[in-house]
Amino acid sequence: MILPLLFLLSLPLFSLPYILPKIIKNKSNLNPPGPPGLPFIGNLHQIDQSSLHTSLWNLSKLYGPIVSLRFGFNSAVVISSATLAKEVLKTQDLVFCNRPLFIGQQKITYDGIDIAFSSYNEHWREMRKIFTLHLFSPKRVQSFKYIREDEVASAMKTIHDLALSSKMVNLSEMMKNVTTNMMMRVSFGKRYQYGHEITNVFRLLNELQAYLVDLYVSDIWPGLPFVGLVDRLMGKKNRLEKCFRDLDSFYQQLIDERLVNNRKHKSCEEDKDEDDVIDTLLQLVKDKLFNLNHEHIKAMLMDVLIAGTDTSAAIVVWAMTSLIRNHKVMKKAQEEVRNVIGKNSKINEDDLPKLTYLKAVIKETMRLYPPAPLLVPRETRKDSIVHGYKIKQKTLVYVNAWAVARDPNSWESPEEFLPERFLGGCDIDFKGNDFEFIPFGAGRRICPGMSIGVITVELLLANLLYLFDWGLPNGIGKEDIDFDAMPGITMHKRNELCLLAHV
Repeated sequence: MILPLLFLLSLPLFSLPYILPKIIKNKSNLNPPGPPGLPFIGNLHQIDQSSLHTSLWNLSKLYGPIVSLRFGFNSAVVISSATLAKEVLKTQDLVFCNRPLFIGQQKITYDGIDIAFSSYNEHWREMRKIFTLHLFSPKRVQSFKYIREDEVASAMKTIHDLALSSKMVNLSEMMKNVTTNMMMRVSFGKRYQYGHEITNVFRLLNELQAYLVDLYVSDIWPGLPFVGLVDRLMGKKNRLEKCFRDLDSFYQQLIDERLVNNRKHKSCEEDKDEDDVIDTLLQLVKDKLFNLNHEHIKAMLMDVLIAGTDTSAAIVVWAMTSLIRNHKVMKKAQEEVRNVIGKNSKINEDDLPKLTYLKAVIKETMRLYPPAPLLVPRETRKDSIVHGYKIKQKTLVYVNAWAVARDPNSWESPEEFLPERFLGGCDIDFKGNDFEFIPFGAGRRICPGMSIGVITVELLLANLLYLFDWGLPNGIGKEDIDFDAMPGITMHKRNELCLLAHV
């Protein structure tokens, strides 16, 4: 009687070699771990929209490097490690390279015909080719060198005048101004002076940022009757329509001005400077080399303005915020710049390759404060398996570049500002091959304007450190400096950075 009982009790143990592989295999049919949600709303109540990247980071600490969430009727996963980022952005890039298109993005991008939010298709490949070959090829980026240097010199003169009169420098506003004027000249061959025009451009860019990340009831519960009516009753649709009309009018005015100017140049047979972005796009429309119209031009101008102004300005402000809190790093960066450059009146782009410590400071800034902390959300094109878990088609995918760059498995003392980590033979870079450091993304959807953005940041920061000594206004200590961020595609410092410059 005892022997049969022992045999029965030991059966599960003997069966393990046969059962265990099936258990492991069946893991691929499971969803990734994540917090339990509520009926209808899913996990919306557990997410802080004002700081989405940190909210998702905290969830990854609880549930691991891949987290499953539900936002209303939408399934989503969050990736928070270098290993899984590589899986999504490289190994299975073709599966994960689509874009979701929510209400705000759809309207602002003329139904997703730009490059940043377009679905992965033949149209996107054409837009990408235009960006990389015609708009921001290495030769074209170099051709706009004189514009960048001229705008930086103008900004430094303004700071110099403020320093002489002991007035505070609003670096947040100053950096937005200089990068906006750079891109306006590169894109449209014009610049705006301080006043109503530049204020209006800032307003449009701020509204654009907000509507690109705003979620509508129709996004959360697509397909339900009357959800569109709810968005309209809340006033969200009307505000979106007004923003779109303002932006469309702004783009159209720029196009019309250029068409008139080009006709004048042609009739007068005057020589023109290097073609700017809008010239190039209008010529491509005329030559019919690509399937383009004026709406395509407007959608691509949006990408240029957002990527070329906001990200560069944000990185410089975060760098100066970090340096003012770290006196030793500030001093070391200034000593390098001043020793390398000597007694010149300014720094030119030809000087930048010599500034190794400055480049390390910028890398460390982008590690801790990536310009787009969640990159641009992706969407799966078909079912896939990641880390043993099944990811269904049309799942939203957030790659949390903020969390990846603060992962203690990839970085020693990840919360500390240590530019030295990028020196001494460290070859980690931001060009999409080192997945523990992906401020511009990686794979097919890596930011095509990365090179012009980095040059702009290096030139601005080098001049700020070379020409001025920086201090805090009276009554404000280093401990009073905050690192709070505003919500948006680009992560800006919430409170403006105002410092005293000394000549």
